[in-house]
Amino acid sequence: DKIIVGGGMVFTFLKAQGLDVGTSLVEDDFVDTAKEVLAKAEKLGKQILLPSDIIVADAFAPDAKTQVVKADAIPDGWMGLDNGPDTTAEQKEFLSDCKTIIMNGPMGVFEFEAFNKGTFGIVDILADLTKEKGAITIIGGGDSVAACEQSGRAGDMSHISTGGGASLELMEGKVLPGVDALADK
Repeated sequence: DKIIVGGGMVFTFLKAQGLDVGTSLVEDDFVDTAKEVLAKAEKLGKQILLPSDIIVADAFAPDAKTQVVKADAIPDGWMGLDNGPDTTAEQKEFLSDCKTIIMNGPMGVFEFEAFNKGTFGIVDILADLTKEKGAITIIGGGDSVAACEQSGRAGDMSHISTGGGASLELMEGKVLPGVDALADK
């Protein structure tokens, strides 16, 4: 019922809304798809949460100059590399009533300390929801697993798997070759 869009995918969605994204990663081939997803979610009454603020940098480097800006105010020549603190607070509220949560991908370039707060923030939110409210948290994908491990909260999640793409395909209803082979036995 709810989707949080984070990481590099955010900028394709922001561009689909007509916003300038500076030099942020954008998949131009998927801008129309992002528009369709937003329209379909609205039509179905589903919620998609995009960042309200972004940590931007003047270079893709661990020692780049950074600033926090509103999502609709990314400066020319700067790239978004993480969620801002307002976004993390909004994500916490957005997920507060969820009973099952699936994470598939980090919120930013968590490998660089300057850009790990959004990812570690969502990891903390999910871990807390698991421990305090009994939510089922499913973490999929190698980067998501690495972020949970680096944050020290991996043990607080319900399930962790490096098979992020495969997990999404399974939920989509696709037949996975490995699972199909087991079913034949």
